Amino acid sequence: MKDKKEENEYRLLSKISSSKDLKKLKEEDLPIVCEEIRAYLIEHLSENPGHFASSMGAVDLIVALHYVYDTPYDRLVWDVGHQAYAHKLLTGRKEKFKNHRTFGGISGFPSPLESECDTFMAGHAGNSISAGLGMAIADKLTPGNENRKTVAIIGDASISGGLAFEGLNNASNNPNDLLIILNDNDMSIDNNVGGLHGYLSDLTTSAGYNNLRNKMAIYLRKKGLLPESRRRALIRFGNSIKSLVSKKQNIFEGLNIRYFGPIDGHDVVKLVKVLRDIKDMHGPRLLHLYTTKGKGYQPAEEDPTIWHAPGKFDPDTGERILKDEKVHVPLWQEVFGQTILELANKDERVVGVTAAMPTGTSLNYLIDNLPERAFDVGISEGHAVTFAGGMAAAGKRPFVAIYSSFLQRAYDNIIHDVAIQGLPVTFCIDRAGLVGEDGVTHHGFFDLSYLACVPGLSIASPSDAQTLRNLMNTSLSMDSPLAIRYPRGKSNLYDSEEEMKVLVPGKGRITHKGHDAKVAILSIGPIIKNALEAAKKLTSEGLEVDIYDMIWMKPLDKELIKKIAETHPYIVTLEDGVLAGGFGSYVNDYVKELPYRVEVKNLGIPDEWIMHGSIPKLQEICGYDANGIENTIKQFLLNS
Repeated sequence: MKDKKEENEYRLLSKISSSKDLKKLKEEDLPIVCEEIRAYLIEHLSENPGHFASSMGAVDLIVALHYVYDTPYDRLVWDVGHQAYAHKLLTGRKEKFKNHRTFGGISGFPSPLESECDTFMAGHAGNSISAGLGMAIADKLTPGNENRKTVAIIGDASISGGLAFEGLNNASNNPNDLLIILNDNDMSIDNNVGGLHGYLSDLTTSAGYNNLRNKMAIYLRKKGLLPESRRRALIRFGNSIKSLVSKKQNIFEGLNIRYFGPIDGHDVVKLVKVLRDIKDMHGPRLLHLYTTKGKGYQPAEEDPTIWHAPGKFDPDTGERILKDEKVHVPLWQEVFGQTILELANKDERVVGVTAAMPTGTSLNYLIDNLPERAFDVGISEGHAVTFAGGMAAAGKRPFVAIYSSFLQRAYDNIIHDVAIQGLPVTFCIDRAGLVGEDGVTHHGFFDLSYLACVPGLSIASPSDAQTLRNLMNTSLSMDSPLAIRYPRGKSNLYDSEEEMKVLVPGKGRITHKGHDAKVAILSIGPIIKNALEAAKKLTSEGLEVDIYDMIWMKPLDKELIKKIAETHPYIVTLEDGVLAGGFGSYVNDYVKELPYRVEVKNLGIPDEWIMHGSIPKLQEICGYDANGIENTIKQFLLNS
């Protein structure tokens, strides 16, 4: 039964569960629908946070798309998915949205596992054009689906990525009817919405103009006057004329892709007209829209970076609700940011590289203070790695700060452009392990496994902030690549005045000594805190364990493991990463070589997809929270 209060506040939105419901409304009602969606997002995202500014900016576009196209038969392919909340509201998930990103709730990103209206997985930037092109060509090859429509929606940041360019290039060379919508929210629309430019936009998107244009093209082809090479040249010429008139060059003028726009992406009625006019055109097309991130909420419009994912906030005042900390505990990324600046001030070889995440990784510390030695290369992780390799080959010491899940896209670059040559690039891998509410597309739990098999690449993970600083300092004394992984969230207090040390690669340490313990826990990274918590509980029950902070996965501290195996019949490995090919498997392989009878149990992420939820909850279901570790130890001791 619908909530009466909600029906009154969201008079139109409360009646919409699909595009069919939306189509029943008059066009003049659509601006009201957009207002109600924005009010709904503000109300619920203020309490249950998510990606705010991007979704606010795309509301009008999403309403227009669902009004014109027959979704889910016609396919909307989202890029990243930060902007798709309105899409979820219009496709039967309005009530479920209240608990989005929570354990058991719907995802914060489009997912085919969740709804048939989500046509493709969206979480990493740049894949919408390639995926949409695949769908569009597949429909061309499927009898009965020839007129099915596919629309790829991509942002101005995402389209700078290499995969997006590959998709554009392929779209220009294969028969298809893909519509690409470029949602450009980085520039003002004031200079492009009036006079001759507005006239040109209206003319080139009108159905009458394009019907006439198509008939002329058919006639000329029949007469042999318009071969394919000339047709492509005319498209390029037309795009060039548009660029000349609008005083805006575009990257599509050299491709065989028809270009429309730019137009105001917040005029929903105009968007409906334009989409209808170009909907049935043949061949690849690109519609360029200008939008404003955070549209409809002034604080987000004024500072879209902070309001990308602002956390909880007061919807009336725009004040973000931050936890009151008596003592500030730095985030892991802040420790990185402060440390790279400190190292750069001491060593002129130090440079920093990130891929569109200067604030997210805290490379902005270096950007603000030594801008000539900090490089944000955009959403281009492969380029970031090879670029860093080039700098290392020329004598610099690059630190590459990239989220673990995004670094996956640069795997070949790591191998081919850094590791084979043994270049001293330091990979500072942020958001490693389970990341929580962002879920399956953003978890960073593969890095230990996919990096471990690369020859010559060292791998380490600090359990505390000071060790992260020491590892970054240690990398400057190494003549080979080093990967340092650390998670999302708070680190722990450290003395910023303490002098950084140079660690010996491949040396671990004991952090908790039990009395005559039979079980040893070998941990890598900050997840050791769960082991220490479990040890306290076990000690209170008269059970003892030894805990070792291994720090390094590669090189592995074989000398320490051998000593442990001599005195402990049971070993538990602990990692915030996949078990397959991870730290535990490395320990297993070595223990098997030893002449001791040691039973080993590996704790980490099982061979299955882990969805979204709070980090403590996800660690619990994976079995390596404090209780899971405690139960594993008890099973060992009870069976001994």
